[in-house]
Amino acid sequence: MATIRDVATLAGVSVATVSRVLNESANVNECTKHRVQKAIEKLNYRPNDVARSLFKGKSKMIALFVPDIMNPYFPELARAVEDITTKHGYTFILCNTDDDLQKELAYLNTLSQKSIDGIIIVSSTMTNEHVVNANFPIIAVDREINDSFPSVTVNNYDSAREAVHYLQAIGCTKIAHISGPKNVRNAVQRMEGYLAVVKKESWFTKTHVKSGNYTFEEAYSATIDLLTANPQTDGIFVANDLMGVGVLKAAQSLGIRVPEDLSVIAFDGISLGETTTPSLTTMAQPIYDMGARAAEMLMEQINQPEKMMGSVEFKAALIERQSARR
Repeated sequence: MATIRDVATLAGVSVATVSRVLNESANVNECTKHRVQKAIEKLNYRPNDVARSLFKGKSKMIALFVPDIMNPYFPELARAVEDITTKHGYTFILCNTDDDLQKELAYLNTLSQKSIDGIIIVSSTMTNEHVVNANFPIIAVDREINDSFPSVTVNNYDSAREAVHYLQAIGCTKIAHISGPKNVRNAVQRMEGYLAVVKKESWFTKTHVKSGNYTFEEAYSATIDLLTANPQTDGIFVANDLMGVGVLKAAQSLGIRVPEDLSVIAFDGISLGETTTPSLTTMAQPIYDMGARAAEMLMEQINQPEKMMGSVEFKAALIERQSARR
């Protein structure tokens, strides 16, 4: 395997000159740069990335933290981040955190030692104090870290209200909610949007809200309990599509027809919702666009560290499918 010394010998220059060419220094004339590049090509030389990162203070690596890679929402988000960062010449690292603060902090510590250039984070546990002293830019996506930290999100509260109003518009009179985790900000916002519409209704009680913890299994169990306790329920707003599938399966196991007896609308717009029977009506987030925008913001922050980054809020769009009667 060729070394940097071999390149220098073949090009007739010093090792330091080869290093300057590799690191795109302006202090090399074009003739010398051409000789070095020809020598690199002839020897099929591959520079040591660790050495380059030490020289430049950059690794050309970025990371994405997600809480659950098994949730189909996050691979769709990751694809967008990878597409954009690869276009900019960066290596992409995916870290599954289980929404565990200690695991997130361990990843942060390890990656900072490897001169990571930036991180995109989906987290419900990290606060400003955990990231404020990071020596690289961080962008939050899907869930805010706090109101002043740069983030890319969707209008959860307003979209939840729109979902519940949609159920009312198609004739639902008793609408329940399968919520996400109580410590997840977007889940809380979606629940608050639901409550803003129904909490003053005479039929509404706390039993009309059950947590499905953003998982299929817990949403299935929660729906069994909810519909058993409230058999007159004719509409359910579900805080994400993965739980929405659990709701459909629970209704089926109880002999409740969707959408004839029960209309279901969920949230996210992942491709899984198109494959169910019936297919899932949803408030669709522009998942790819959100991931791409977060990656673009991170690239801007890496290249212009002094630039102040704001937050971006996308709008969810109603997609009518078969799980809600029309």
